[in-house]
Amino acid sequence: MMRRVSVHEAKAKLSELLEAARRGEEIVITRYGRPLARLSPWEEGVRLGTLRRLGPVDWEAFHAPLPEEELTAWEG
Repeated sequence: MMRRVSVHEAKAKLSELLEAARRGEEIVITRYGRPLARLSPWEEGVRLGTLRRLGPVDWEAFHAPLPEEELTAWEG
């Protein structure tokens, strides 16, 4: 079940809301009755910096210069 709380309530009860999210509850934080953000449980399998289908990002290769033929294709 999803619980809705205002930004004001979320500030006042952050620890309580984090514990509820840890237990699996989804909390929607609202401003003036409109959804603003969602607080949900952390999934252990999710790693920042990865695309789930592609695996971890190779940052060294990501920042390496493009091969000349690929650069030419992009530049037209």
